[in-house]
Amino acid sequence: MNARIAAGAAALLLLAVLTGCDPTGSGTTPSNDSAEPSSSPGPDESESPSPSPTPTETPIALPTDCRAILSDDVLAQLEGVPLNDAAFGPSGVGDDGELTCIWADPRADTTRLVTTISLMNRGPALDMLNALVADEGYTCFTPDGGTRCEKTWQNEQYPVTDGRTLFWRDDVLIDSQYSNLAPEGYTSSIVAHLFD
Repeated sequence: MNARIAAGAAALLLLAVLTGCDPTGSGTTPSNDSAEPSSSPGPDESESPSPSPTPTETPIALPTDCRAILSDDVLAQLEGVPLNDAAFGPSGVGDDGELTCIWADPRADTTRLVTTISLMNRGPALDMLNALVADEGYTCFTPDGGTRCEKTWQNEQYPVTDGRTLFWRDDVLIDSQYSNLAPEGYTSSIVAHLFD
C-alpha cells in the first residue's frame, strides 16, 4: 500500500514539475550530466522555473545529423563505435522527421546507445513521463528549461549497466536507451545543440 502512495505522490510531483516548466527558462544542470544518471539526487523540483502563459513562437527544428548534435568531447568518447549500421534496421531521419541514432557495433552482444529525437506535445509527454515515474520508478528533475527523467538497472545477462534517459522541452522529446555505453555529457550535448 505504501508503494502505491509513494508512486502516486511521485506522479503528482512530476505533474507539478511539468506544469511549472518555463520552456524558455533555464534550469540548473546536475554536476554529472551523462546519459547514465549519477547516484546523487537531481535538483530540487520545488525550484522549477515559473510557468509561462505563452508557448514558444517558433517550433524547434528536429536535427538531421547524429554527429552534428554532439560536442567534440562526446564524439571523442564514441570514437570507434559504428553509427547507424544497417544490421540494426532503419535509422537516420524518418518520414515524420524523427531522427534515430544507433551507436553500436553489430558484433557486440550488448554495448549500444539508441537515441530518438521526435516531436511530442505537452499532454502526451506528461502522460508518458508520469507513467514512467509511477509504474517504473524513474527519477525526474528540471534542468535546462525542460524535464529530464532517467533510470538505470543491471543488465539481465551481462555484468553491465543498462538505462534510459528522456528529456522533454518545447514539444521535443530526446529519448536515449543504452547498455554499457553512456558517454559523459551525451544528453546535455544534444540539449545544448537544440536549444542554445
